[in-house]
Amino acid sequence: MKSDRSKSGTRGIKRIDLAYVELASSENARDINRDIVLEIIRSKQPVARADLARSSGLQPSTVSAIVEQLIEEKWVSEGATVRPPRGRPSTLLSLNDAMVILVADVRPHQAIVALTDLNGRFLAREAVPLVSDPPRSVGKIVACMESMRAAHKDHSFEGIGISMPGRVDPETQRLILAPNLKWGGYDIKSVIEKQMHLQVELANAANACLLSELWSGRLDGVRNAALITVSEGIGGAILANGQIITSRSGLAGEFGHSPIDPTGPVCGCGQRGCWEVFASSTAALRYYKELVPKSRAATIHDLLRLTEEGDPDAIAAITRQATHLGRGLRLVTAALSPEVILITGDITTSWIRFGPVIQRELENNMLAGAAPILGITKDGELSRLRGAAAVVLQRHSGYHTSAHSPAPIKRVRRQAKTSK
Repeated sequence: MKSDRSKSGTRGIKRIDLAYVELASSENARDINRDIVLEIIRSKQPVARADLARSSGLQPSTVSAIVEQLIEEKWVSEGATVRPPRGRPSTLLSLNDAMVILVADVRPHQAIVALTDLNGRFLAREAVPLVSDPPRSVGKIVACMESMRAAHKDHSFEGIGISMPGRVDPETQRLILAPNLKWGGYDIKSVIEKQMHLQVELANAANACLLSELWSGRLDGVRNAALITVSEGIGGAILANGQIITSRSGLAGEFGHSPIDPTGPVCGCGQRGCWEVFASSTAALRYYKELVPKSRAATIHDLLRLTEEGDPDAIAAITRQATHLGRGLRLVTAALSPEVILITGDITTSWIRFGPVIQRELENNMLAGAAPILGITKDGELSRLRGAAAVVLQRHSGYHTSAHSPAPIKRVRRQAKTSK
């Protein structure tokens, strides 16, 4: 009898990576069902329990038990009662507007601190100037957070999410690589937790932004993608086969510190000619300074404003940055071959003008085949803040973006909290 193994679509032994296998248990099943119910509520709110059962395929009694737990933990709240023409009246469920998350987007010179609810609405936002001394800078961030908490005493505070311009060890939650921030060795998480009495979650800015894109559903159907952050440096995040890849010590995705010209300027990491010294916002300011030595453009926002006013030197500087950004994407396409590349950061505010420059360089520097889809995150500067909130939601609610994430997702089981 002829073997059918050579035929496509035949059944056989499937290769399983034992490094990530987790034996099934009743607790695992409950966790998965809980994640399913929470995701349906998030995406279809307001929704009735009966609709949850139909959408999830779970038994009504199972859905009811999960919903009661989510209400007790304050993830979900009950709203209006709907009376159908036939059958029992049903109470609609939504994510709880009264639960909020404090978030911060930390940059080398300033932090944006904000308060957001579970639906991503910002209730407060403030810029905090930072100094070179980490304790003083963190103290300023904490003071701003305390002020926001005092102004929203009627809310329940779930935790704090912080987007960092560097790599965070997923196990220790310590900053292990941040060449542009210079806060190495300072235990940000412990200091803020001690003062705020809330659990703090740190994440690399690029990974946080990618998680936010997944959480929002904007990458539905995409299995392989890369997200590149463009600010003082260049950061990267990787989605491979539907998983966010952080790898050993959370260092995966540091394309910005890949040398592309050994004769180039010294990078903050100590090497010469890294991609970020040619394609970052800092690089654009350097290019403009070379053209206009007495320039008063102190920030990338000043420079981008000049491009909108038609300043030819500003346009030349940002065009040069965009050209290097597009060329450097060869590092990403050759290594990962993603379906989609998303750009987030300062340059996206002038995407209509400079996006085509990046697109052209991307297409001209492909190793083989068609270029991936190139786009930008829809939230602009808010993407890092939304990402920081998404990290808290993922780690605290138990919601999983991947069934076999190499970086274990910590589930926090707790009693319902009250505002502090």
